[in-house]
Amino acid sequence: LHIITVQWKSTATADQKTAAIDGVKKMAGEVPGIKNVWLKTLKVQPSEYSNVIVMEFEDEAAFKAYTANPAHKDWEKSYLPAREESRTHDVTN
Repeated sequence: LHIITVQWKSTATADQKTAAIDGVKKMAGEVPGIKNVWLKTLKVQPSEYSNVIVMEFEDEAAFKAYTANPAHKDWEKSYLPAREESRTHDVTN
């Protein structure tokens, strides 16, 4: 699982945030090895962070390959301009 907690820039608009989150769905359909995506945030701590993005990969090789995938690079064009900071956690069984 690749878990990202997101703190948006104070200047990020609702449309920018929506585009970044919706972009995860699009990217997941284009990157081989992404099995599931969770985007409905229920709770995040600390309070400066407001969204969580979770992607489940088929295996570690798929996870390692996703950052170089063109769909990931394309998603970053909408995500990075709106993101102040993010923290990632990568876990497996």
